[in-house]
Amino acid sequence: MGEKIYGLLGRKLGHSWSVPIHQALGCEGYRLIELEPEELGGFLRREDIGGLNVTIPYKREVMAFCDVIDEGAEAIGSVNTIVRREGKLYGYNTDIDGFLYMLRRARISLMGKKVVVLGSGGASLTAQAAAKREGAREVVVVSRTGPDNYENLDHHAGADVLINTTPVGMWPNLEGQPVDLERFPRAEAVVDIIYNPNRTNLILQAEGIDKRDRLLAGEGLRPEEREFHGGHPIRCTGGLPMLVHQAKRAEELFFGQPIPDYQTELILSRLWQDRTNIVLVGMPGCGKTTVGRELAKLTGKPLVDLDEEIVRRAGKPIPDIFREEGENAFRDLESRVLAETCAKDGQVIATGGGAVLRPENQTAMRRTGRVYWLRRDLNVLPKEGRPLSQKGSLEEMYQMRKPLYEAAADFRVDNNQTAAEAAQQIWSELCANIGNQWP
Repeated sequence: MGEKIYGLLGRKLGHSWSVPIHQALGCEGYRLIELEPEELGGFLRREDIGGLNVTIPYKREVMAFCDVIDEGAEAIGSVNTIVRREGKLYGYNTDIDGFLYMLRRARISLMGKKVVVLGSGGASLTAQAAAKREGAREVVVVSRTGPDNYENLDHHAGADVLINTTPVGMWPNLEGQPVDLERFPRAEAVVDIIYNPNRTNLILQAEGIDKRDRLLAGEGLRPEEREFHGGHPIRCTGGLPMLVHQAKRAEELFFGQPIPDYQTELILSRLWQDRTNIVLVGMPGCGKTTVGRELAKLTGKPLVDLDEEIVRRAGKPIPDIFREEGENAFRDLESRVLAETCAKDGQVIATGGGAVLRPENQTAMRRTGRVYWLRRDLNVLPKEGRPLSQKGSLEEMYQMRKPLYEAAADFRVDNNQTAAEAAQQIWSELCANIGNQWP
């Protein structure tokens, strides 16, 4: 018999990061295997299968083809890992290992909590099993057509923990969001098993509520300024830790060899460094492109200068766009270019000074990137070739945009230093906060 097959089995896998994860774990031949439902049976009968991971929509369907199903997978009702041994297919569920690792890493407890699980597919079964194992007080499954559905969410407004197991918000359809978190005012934790993008709209909303409530609670203010309005912190996590840890467990089953848990963190670090966009925002002329060039040299990531891309698309300089078509036309083009650029990963992106003006732009930046606000003394900012900088007072512009930069940014950088120093500070901060973008 020739080389055995190892890979991820699913229907549409363009979003998957599984290949680099399994290759990092030592499975060099791991590949993506896209099949239509009618092809599933024929493929699973192949004698050269070594080990498979299984994803949407086949986690339940493959159980019919397994000769032996692990007791844990049987109890959950779904299989995400298949191993062929001595002519038989053995089915396992390593998703629950990854799910529990993700919860503990984010310091999210389900003990005694009311847990609302969005979705009723194979991933939902894993989340339900994990919630019960962790001692949840109540587990509610919300589906499109079941007794608990998206039309009667108010019945569960008292949920403590919300878990999204649906693909809503997953690449390439990044704009989606399964529910509005304002409908769950008591939620203290949000879990989204989606890992691409880094931060779904659901996670971004949880972050925004958390930031708002911390401010209302007076965090970071002087004692005399504090006024508590009932806000509470929201812990949240995306699905990348789950993905990596379940892959580690699957590799152990594939080859019968234990892999230390620290490998999960090493791979998470590598993915976070390689895949996360570094997005630079700040006033016109604050040095975003210059710092971006230094970051590109330091990290090996390609630099995308948003203004240069806009000029290329428009076929004319930015001052001409403003003069001939007006600011609104420029902002529309800027938003389109920004959304397309940020949908890709592993880049350094230098934005225009006004890219933060539209909320949808801030969302696009933060979904796939870590955002750095470059701050520089206003009296050294150049105005030439910058229509809005020439139009009025830079101080007025700064005061208007300051809260928008604050809202968009994960970290502030003083750029009254050399570009190389600023770039090193940004890279060091990103590496130090690997995987902790959702505290």
